[in-house]
Amino acid sequence: MSEKPETLTIHRKALDINLDPTIFGSFAEIGGGQEVARTFFQAGGASGTIAKTISAYDKRYSDAIYSRHQHAKRYVSRERLEVMLEAEYDEVLSFLNETKTTGTRFFSFADTVSTLNFKKDNISHGWLGVRFQLKENAEPNCVIIHLRLHENDNLLQQNTLGMLGVNLIYACYYLWERPNSFLQSLLDNLSTDRVEITMVNMSGAELSYIDNRLLAVQLVKNEMTSAIMFDRHGQVQEPDDMLYKKNAIVFRGSFRPVTYVSVDMLKSSFSLFKKDEDYDKNNTIPICEITLNNLLSEGDFDEHDFLDRVDLLNEMGQNVMVSNFKEFYRLVPFLTQFRVIKLRIVIGIETFEKVLNEKYYTNLKGGLLEALGVLFPGNMKMYVYPSLDEKTDNLFTLSDLTFPESTQHLFRHLVENRLILDIKNMNKNYLRIHSKEILNQIHHNGTGWESMVPVFIARRIKERKLFGYRGNNE
Repeated sequence: MSEKPETLTIHRKALDINLDPTIFGSFAEIGGGQEVARTFFQAGGASGTIAKTISAYDKRYSDAIYSRHQHAKRYVSRERLEVMLEAEYDEVLSFLNETKTTGTRFFSFADTVSTLNFKKDNISHGWLGVRFQLKENAEPNCVIIHLRLHENDNLLQQNTLGMLGVNLIYACYYLWERPNSFLQSLLDNLSTDRVEITMVNMSGAELSYIDNRLLAVQLVKNEMTSAIMFDRHGQVQEPDDMLYKKNAIVFRGSFRPVTYVSVDMLKSSFSLFKKDEDYDKNNTIPICEITLNNLLSEGDFDEHDFLDRVDLLNEMGQNVMVSNFKEFYRLVPFLTQFRVIKLRIVIGIETFEKVLNEKYYTNLKGGLLEALGVLFPGNMKMYVYPSLDEKTDNLFTLSDLTFPESTQHLFRHLVENRLILDIKNMNKNYLRIHSKEILNQIHHNGTGWESMVPVFIARRIKERKLFGYRGNNE
């Protein structure tokens, strides 16, 4: 059994880069000091690596330097980072390309970060990136990451930022052929208590083989972040950019496959949301959430199965979130930290019964009561989709639920304050559809499952041989 490779110290990584005569470039850091460049200076031999360092801290000065490339309205944003990387890399090439020594590979490192302010009431986050050559005179590759800083001290955050920057530059040059090792190395000598990596994007000729969607899911699998998001076009996005001051309606499911029930839950819950007086169509984002537990197949991460589901949901025009939130009370604070205006979670009635089961909250000091306090902030409601008693053909709704005496009063509180609402305008005929039965038919080459999924989904399953489909002639 092979041993895990030794984790190099930050000092050693910086020194290795400084002693590599082919790596040379610039550092531009805004908002968190100049901690990355400082680490390289302290390691020794920095003259072999650093052509220039800059910290255009003042917004007017930053605009003056980078406005000739393009304008980015937000200073701590991916757009601003990309402007910085482009400007700094172009400057390195224009000044040094004619006088470089043989074998030189140029790079530009940049970050724009909001560390903890004096009042300690802001969200500490930022963007880091490297634009770099892997071969002399080659077109550059680019790696961009987004981070959240969790330490409650500005100096500690700056130190963490410096370590992360060194890890990123080192990985770009020495781990670019091993994407998962690349990811894991970003937190070398760090922990998720200190920093969380919420997005990674790799691009360029040598990095074109990398699927950034799968890379994002690996962040969740590696427990480097709690959740990642894809927009409806399949592009990995930072949650803050997608959710900030939006209304959000979230539907959790396995989507394996998407059925008429899935579609009906989406449509009927959205119809209920529209009845809110201040509902704004242009400011509301629907999200299909897949928990990490649903991405595991017999203990192994099924990468192709995941990408198939994301593709199908994207082709239906849906945004997708992948999370490691087993409990809903953990999902809600994640979403509300982005200042979501209104939040709605769509849930089946059988799952809702588990939400009010005290046995799931023994790890909380306040038990179920604490969980409900977190689950239902002022802007949150839960839409409950009914089930069907197929023997009597009667709907099973919130009015049919009963709980133990210790829980019943909490349930009544949620009902009477309209924190949980029945979804009433659903299609009753779809309630007889069960995804497990559909999967079983697909696996065993059965017939009839096509009538239980949208025509588009059935066609894609057959075309791409999804979910174990083999075809009638095989």
